Amino acid sequence: MNLPNFLAILRILLAPLMFWFLVDRQNPIFGGWHESWLDYFAALIFVLASITDFFDGYIARSWNQITKLGSILDPLADKMLMLAGFIGLVYIDRASPWAVFIILTREFFITGLRVAMASEGRSVSASWAGKAKTVAQMFAIGFLLMNWPYANEILWFSVFLTIYSGYEYIRSYFWES
Repeated sequence: MNLPNFLAILRILLAPLMFWFLVDRQNPIFGGWHESWLDYFAALIFVLASITDFFDGYIARSWNQITKLGSILDPLADKMLMLAGFIGLVYIDRASPWAVFIILTREFFITGLRVAMASEGRSVSASWAGKAKTVAQMFAIGFLLMNWPYANEILWFSVFLTIYSGYEYIRSYFWES
């Protein structure tokens, strides 16, 4: 166990906590909290989890702590965080179900494609478009959690980047073998 793997596990644990703040708003534990406070706590958890995403990759690369476990945990933690955010936001009617469907379909399809590429010994590292897609999705979730202006526009921009980065993986798999 190293620090990057610990941070990925922390992100895995934070994802359902954020989801809980989004979908279980009537829970007696919240004791009549105003909905905006639940949004703030969900957003705080999301920001903390997103920060761990940056640092686990940065530390793993710069301290030469890249492990097989980390290469599994990191994308799993990323997917769990995005899944919790997007499904929770659809549940509270802040995100377009179509946008979320497109994003999640691409995520599952490309994850399967990356597994196929890895089994063939091919590189599965994230492309520039894949990293931009992740940042756009994080901004979209953050803006939607806070119910800020232009949140839906950012969501649809992230859908565009999601489709484009998915196209890059498909192109790479089928035409650059």
